[in-house]
Amino acid sequence: MALVYLGLGANLGKRIKTLEEAVKRLGSHPGMSVLGKSPYYETEPQGGPPQPRFINAVLCVETSLSPRELLGVVQGVEKTLGRHRNAGNEERWGPRTIDIDILLYDNRIVEDEDLKIPHPMMHERRFVLEPLSDISPEFVHPVLKKAVSRLLEDVKGILVESHAQKREPDD
Repeated sequence: MALVYLGLGANLGKRIKTLEEAVKRLGSHPGMSVLGKSPYYETEPQGGPPQPRFINAVLCVETSLSPRELLGVVQGVEKTLGRHRNAGNEERWGPRTIDIDILLYDNRIVEDEDLKIPHPMMHERRFVLEPLSDISPEFVHPVLKKAVSRLLEDVKGILVESHAQKREPDD
């Protein structure tokens, strides 16, 4: 079984409800078990066009799936929840109903054209490192050889607000 960290984000629709549904669907998949979830964080979009704020979280799962199989499951959950990659209607770094990224897969390094683990930009994104640090501050990035808590210290200048509500006011 592999220990995996998934980054979740949403900035369209009922954001927290969508993230909770993603967690439920991932946790009910055969070969996957949810071990932990960070608090929700409300964050400003990074790059891309003007758009609503994101709700972000990190999920820790244990899985018997290979990285490639896991990618298929993650993309299937995204599609079920309204995300349509490569449909020509999704702008890079644009608004989305759901985004699920494989951040870390044990200490494995994967360098395929469509799958890179660890996530190649995670160490630059406080909206990833803050929730990841909440659930696994001592996990060491397999390429950078730094603990998540240290990577977070390196990006402290970027504002991230904790979003403590379990439901949005408009739910």
